Amino acid sequence: MKIVILGAGAWGTALAVNAARAADAGISRHEVTLWARDAVQLRALQAERANTRYLPGIALPGSLLLQGGGDASLAQAVSGQDLVILATPVSAARSMLERLQHLAVPLAWLSKGFEAPVAGQPASAFFSEPFGLMVHEVRAQAAMNLRAGVLSGPSFALEVARGQPTALVAASAHAEVRELLVAAFHSPSLRVYASDDIIGVEVGGAVKNVLAIAAGLCDGLQLGLNARAALVTRGLAEMTRLGVALGARAETFTGLSGMGDLVLTATGDLSRNRKVGLLLAQGKTLDEVLASLGHVAEGVYCARTVVQRAAGLGVDMPIAQCVVALLDGRLKASEAVAALMEREPKTELAGY
Repeated sequence: MKIVILGAGAWGTALAVNAARAADAGISRHEVTLWARDAVQLRALQAERANTRYLPGIALPGSLLLQGGGDASLAQAVSGQDLVILATPVSAARSMLERLQHLAVPLAWLSKGFEAPVAGQPASAFFSEPFGLMVHEVRAQAAMNLRAGVLSGPSFALEVARGQPTALVAASAHAEVRELLVAAFHSPSLRVYASDDIIGVEVGGAVKNVLAIAAGLCDGLQLGLNARAALVTRGLAEMTRLGVALGARAETFTGLSGMGDLVLTATGDLSRNRKVGLLLAQGKTLDEVLASLGHVAEGVYCARTVVQRAAGLGVDMPIAQCVVALLDGRLKASEAVAALMEREPKTELAGY
C-alpha cells in the first residue's frame, strides 16, 4: 500500500516513522511518504533524517520518502497513493479538504478539536455568533463526496515514534476506510480498532483537550489525587452528554477515544493541554502560557465552541464552562475550583 502523510508536525512524523519502520522490518510492504509544506523544513528533514523541531532524537527510517516544499507539490504528493492522511491542525483542515475534495482514494485526518467559527456557519440556539465544527462536519461542507474518516485515540507522538505500545481507533461511516486504516497502521507496536461512530470518536478527541486543562489546573493547585479522579470521571460524563446529544453512542466514550484519550491527556506529562492548566495554576497569563508551549494546544482554541454547542443543545458542562471562564480571565484558578465544588448535589448517573 502507498501511504502519504500530509503534515510533518509531531504526530504526522510519528505515524510516518512507525509505519515506515514496520516496512523496513518486513512487517508490512507499505511505501510511506511524509509531506512537509514548508520548504525549509523539508530541507532540514532531508539533511538530518530527523525532525529535530518536533521529535528530537528520533531517526527517520531509511525507507521513509520525503516530499513537499510548497503548496504546489500537494497534487504530486497525493498522486498514485492508496491512502492519504491529513496531519494538520484543525485550523488547516477546511482549506486542505477543499483542495483534496476530488481525491479518488480514501483520506483520514489525525486532528482533534473544533475549528474556529467562520463566516457562513450557523449560530447556535443559545448564542448569536456562529460556532465551530468538528472535522467530520467540515468534511461534509468542504468535500462531501470524499470517502473519509479519522484516526484517533490515546497517543503521545513521541511514544508512537519510539515504537512503544499504543492503541488507536479508526472511525468512519465507510467500511472501506476503516479497513484500509487498520491495514495501513496495525503493527506489533500499534493496535488499530475500527468504529463506525465517527461523531463519538471526534467528540472524545475534542472535549478531552478541554478537560485536560482542568486536570492540569487541579494538579497545579495540588488539590490531590481524589480531586483529579473526581474531575476526570465527571469530565467523562460531560463528554458523554455532549456526544449523545450530537448523535454519538454512549458506549463509544468508554473506549479508546473517550475514556482512554481523556485519561492519557489529563494525567500524562507529555500533554500540552494539561500543561496549560499547570501553568495557569502558577499564576501565568494565557498569553504567557501559549508563548511557552511552542506547540498547538487545541483545548485552548476549542473550549469556547464546546461550551457553545453544549448550551445550544441544553447540555450541562460545568467543567468546560469553568475552563472557558478561566481562559477568558473571568475566574481565577481558586475561584474555578470553588465554582465546581459549590454546585447543588445531584444523582450521579442521572443523564450521565
